[in-house]
Amino acid sequence: MKFVFVLLFHLMATVMVNASDCPAHDSHSSDVNSRGDQAMGFDHTRTTHHFYLKPDGGVIEAESKDPGDAQSQKQIQKHFEHITRMFSEGNFEIPLFIHAQVPPGAPVMKQLKSEIHYALEKTRMGAKIRITTKNEEAMLAIHEFLRFQIQDHKTGD
Repeated sequence: MKFVFVLLFHLMATVMVNASDCPAHDSHSSDVNSRGDQAMGFDHTRTTHHFYLKPDGGVIEAESKDPGDAQSQKQIQKHFEHITRMFSEGNFEIPLFIHAQVPPGAPVMKQLKSEIHYALEKTRMGAKIRITTKNEEAMLAIHEFLRFQIQDHKTGD
């Protein structure tokens, strides 16, 4: 019996390690990028996207890779203006569309929308949204949401 458990554990670990080699996994990443380009209005290959956790919330940031890419910078700023307004209203339809699932944390963020503040800051190469709260439950939901974004967008943040 112990041998069967060890063998099963080894097989599960092997499958988990090789998940990134799975065609479905690659397809999901490609689909996220394609839907993201469509929903956000800028090309993920010409921009960088980052998600940072902060003690009172977090930051969503996107910038053009090329300082002279005014088109991407303008599209990022326009998209972030839209996202800031939508998230403030508890609307997370765009992340749902991009990821083809309800992102973890989004339902609580929607429920506690009055406890969360979204501040847009335009940067030289794009924009960032600072998300803050004093509510512990909202902060945990924000962190859950951002961790999911990091994982699904593969930003390595």
